[in-house]
Amino acid sequence: MAGDIRVAVLTVSDTAATDNSADKSGPKIVELVQQAKLSCVDHAIVPDDIPLIQEAINLWCYSGEVDVIITTGGTGFGVRDKTPEAVTPLLQRQASGLVHLLLASSLKHTPLASLSRPVAGTLESTLIVTLPGSVKAVKENLEALLQDGILHHAVDLVKGGSGKAVHASIGSSSPVASNSGAHDHAHHHHHHHGHDHQIPQPKTTQVLSHDPEAPVTSRHRVSPYALVSLEEALDSILSTVERLTEITLPVTAALAGHVLAEDVYSPSNIPPTTTTSVDGYAVSTSAPKSKDNTYTVVTSQTHNIASPFPAETIYRINTGGPLPAGTDAVIMVEDTRIATESDGEEDTVMLLADVDAGENVRAPGSDVKAGDLVMRKGDRIISAGGEVGTLAFVGRKEVKVYKKPIVAVLSTGNEIVDLQAPVPLHGESSWGGIWDTNRPSLTAALEGLGYKVLDLGIVADQIERHVEVIKTGLECADILISTGGTSMGPSDLLKPVIERHLQGTVHFGRVTIKPGKPTTFATIPWNGTAKPMFALPGNPASALVTFHVFVLPALRKLGGWPETACQYPRLRVQLQHAMTLDPRTEFHRVVIRAGSDGLKAESTGGQRSSRAASMSGANGLVILPQRTSDGAKVIEAGESIDAMLIGELQMM
Repeated sequence: MAGDIRVAVLTVSDTAATDNSADKSGPKIVELVQQAKLSCVDHAIVPDDIPLIQEAINLWCYSGEVDVIITTGGTGFGVRDKTPEAVTPLLQRQASGLVHLLLASSLKHTPLASLSRPVAGTLESTLIVTLPGSVKAVKENLEALLQDGILHHAVDLVKGGSGKAVHASIGSSSPVASNSGAHDHAHHHHHHHGHDHQIPQPKTTQVLSHDPEAPVTSRHRVSPYALVSLEEALDSILSTVERLTEITLPVTAALAGHVLAEDVYSPSNIPPTTTTSVDGYAVSTSAPKSKDNTYTVVTSQTHNIASPFPAETIYRINTGGPLPAGTDAVIMVEDTRIATESDGEEDTVMLLADVDAGENVRAPGSDVKAGDLVMRKGDRIISAGGEVGTLAFVGRKEVKVYKKPIVAVLSTGNEIVDLQAPVPLHGESSWGGIWDTNRPSLTAALEGLGYKVLDLGIVADQIERHVEVIKTGLECADILISTGGTSMGPSDLLKPVIERHLQGTVHFGRVTIKPGKPTTFATIPWNGTAKPMFALPGNPASALVTFHVFVLPALRKLGGWPETACQYPRLRVQLQHAMTLDPRTEFHRVVIRAGSDGLKAESTGGQRSSRAASMSGANGLVILPQRTSDGAKVIEAGESIDAMLIGELQMM
């Protein structure tokens, strides 16, 4: 059974969270676990922060892919030691015997172990054990857990076994070796998550959805949810969703997509001293010239830049280097000629041009002065690299940003089939079902925008399964997106589940847009917050259009974007095809190309909501206004109209 046990290791340390080379106990656990013939499936590092510890543990426990979680660090009495406080509320069953075992094994070696506060127990079908942060204590505790098959027996029981197989194999399992040598294949992931937003006040607590447990004949024939306009729906989202908490991250490429949560000032002058802007030779313009304009060459290897500068001497210097004392200009290497050399090194160089004082040099603070504001709270850090480069330029090793939301995605419906793992539909032998288009397409869109996605799979049309899966999403993610189950069918369960089983508030359940009329936006109370959930229509084009129109602004608001930047930019484009107006605001999928005479929009073809191909290649959504009784019925080719730019602009 040993090789079947899947172990995840969580290092809890403020220091290691910013510098994973400081993590010693985590890799030691990985090594010992592998020596014991167990499978180490993951190793993550989080700071001493309760929400971040809990989020990492929940992700593993609810994934169904981890049998044992071993944490290390944060179990003492230090001010920042919070592991017991983070883990204890998560446990569904305590394992006090394991706690006693851990303490007893440590107390054999030192009475200081009495100051440790281990916790153990189960969440779902995962055993969680917390160990101290020292390598010595980790080794002692793991030896105790692995002796006589204790850990194996516990995992077998937690997973629903009888324990007989473990009893039969006790004594044959490999002991923990004291020498190292196992190669560490664990991956190090830095999780930075948290929540501090307030619960928004719902517009109404009235339950409007049908009771799915009542007879089909009692279902609504007319939707009880008011039709709201596009503008009203967007206002509702932006006024309800609250940004996530501030976190501190190292200044690396991983900052891309975040929003600054603090003003950033330069701590010093840049450059800190006079430096050169070219490759060449530093000279003193006030020193007497040599007779033939030839000078002895010194370098950083032969001359201390703080020492007095010798007469008839020049200093070889590279771009960005500091000028030595006594020099005030730099002559470019192109304006010189070697006079004499030896062993491949310049001895003397002739200057072919004159320079003025201050030429080709940068004064101290000429790029940035100490105390200058270089970036503002609310600035976005984009993937083009300029913002990360600016932070590094002024010497910032870490910076406060707003947490980017983790997004849970699920599809609903008995008729939906996973393309990668198809399961035949029960009782439908003559029909194979519908491929799940929405989860892959939404995941591609989300990950392309830089968001982490939690895939909750396909959920059958059962109330219990809906509740179970949505609760998993609420526990592990900051926002949920479902597709399907939002219309008027007896098996459309999203609204009833949200209102009747999760005590959520549906802020709107219908919008006057095409496609996407049954789009639903709700908030669900969870652990002191109100988490947003979007129930999007099941038709593929509808799901993607409503994602770009409604979900993206919510994601950006959660991530700390200024409200004015939460929606996609709108551009004026010239239609290349006539487009018929509808009584609803319509989002027509187009390809927008830039030419010498402006932006042109070409339709992607048939716009039926079930036609996923209408989004293929689309980088824009033309916003067709609602048709009125006394207004135009068609927008003719050649006319200009607003469009949302949702992708990279194409060239003609």
